[in-house]
Amino acid sequence: MPNIHAFATQSDLSAAAADLFVQLATASQKPLFFVALSGGSTPQALFKLLATPPYANALPWEQIHFFWGDERLVSPDDPGSNYGQAKALLFDHVPIPAANIHRVKGELPSGLAIVDYVDQLNQAVDDCGRAWPHFDLCLMGMGADGHTASLFPGPISTVEKTQPVMTVTAVYEDRPANRLTLTPLVFNDARYVLFLVTGEKKAEAVTAVLHGPPDPEKWPAQRIQPHHGQMDWFLDQA
Repeated sequence: MPNIHAFATQSDLSAAAADLFVQLATASQKPLFFVALSGGSTPQALFKLLATPPYANALPWEQIHFFWGDERLVSPDDPGSNYGQAKALLFDHVPIPAANIHRVKGELPSGLAIVDYVDQLNQAVDDCGRAWPHFDLCLMGMGADGHTASLFPGPISTVEKTQPVMTVTAVYEDRPANRLTLTPLVFNDARYVLFLVTGEKKAEAVTAVLHGPPDPEKWPAQRIQPHHGQMDWFLDQA
């Protein structure tokens, strides 16, 4: 069962997440610290905090390597790009080496984007014999339908169970999008998974995912169950 933390406001939640980010990154005994970021509106406040003192000054930017849990297959300057959001709110304001940012090449055809991202994961491997890094922190969000990353309700494909990366075509809140996502193979291998979930419209899904019977096809966030790592949920009061 994950640890569940409720905060009075989204600002309190974001501050706690920023504190945790700094704590994990500075306490790590490894030479590199691997992070998978999420998109959407909830992490925006976290990115802004990490880009400003005291957080920005406390982080070892040269050691932190950023990936994304999922991405829309769009150009990096598209308003829907998760990378573009993180760049504008975080990377443009801190001394992060360009080589430490491993974005999905969303402007490529989907097959080439997968090959490229899998190659980036392989090149960043910190242990011999692994196909992807042992992520130190995976930031996750959740939609009102229970999806997380780009894992949506519906049958669980063989690709999701056997490959670290897959493409998805999904319509969420009337916004159709072609996407690339890491799969539970990668998320469940992480040392620390942190869900950031805010807003009253997600309350039903939170209750179902955390307290309802197992139904991972209906509630994809239930597919995230770290094998050995820690998982926390940060929720606002709504």
